Amino acid sequence: MYIRNKRAVKFVTMFFLLLFVFGVFKSDVLGKIFYPYPYKQIVEKYASSYGVDPLLVISVIREESHFNRRSNSHKGAIGLMQLMPETAREISVWLNDSFEDIDLTKPEDNIRYGTWYLSALNKEFAGNSILVLAAYNAGSGRVTKWLKTSARSYNTYLIEDIPFKETREYVLKVLDSYEKYSELYAKAKPPHRNQIILRHSGLNTA
Repeated sequence: MYIRNKRAVKFVTMFFLLLFVFGVFKSDVLGKIFYPYPYKQIVEKYASSYGVDPLLVISVIREESHFNRRSNSHKGAIGLMQLMPETAREISVWLNDSFEDIDLTKPEDNIRYGTWYLSALNKEFAGNSILVLAAYNAGSGRVTKWLKTSARSYNTYLIEDIPFKETREYVLKVLDSYEKYSELYAKAKPPHRNQIILRHSGLNTA
């Protein structure tokens, strides 16, 4: 009898534990633990100023630095959005800033410059976010060369057309994060993954 009761208690405990975990997952609590939205106010301020989707910005931050504002890559990229100092210096000219006053480890400065850079790349590559993200990772000059040797145009270039494995994987990771952030934080119903990929490649999803 004792063993039977013990098994029953264990079963009931496991049942309610599973219900709890399912409830947490369905309530998006678990999702927001893995996909947090720090620096939300700063991200949305500059995303609005420069015409960039804030959820794309936070997706880039997640994949670039995992929210570590003091992150430094072996190539020399700095901060939340992993900006190269040379790139940041060029951006400071466009923004009429004194580069000596910019601290790329500060979220405000880093997110402002990174978001402006995404906006500039968005204009350069005709709104194709696959190309924008590829350029953010590999450099706009390199992506321009890829386009010159590709049968694809700005509006039809796809992830599988990217010749660098590292850059292909980077773009996929950011768009995967973007899909999740859209599910968790977007006010409108998030699109299906295939629609996200098509939309970010500049193709018509209708």
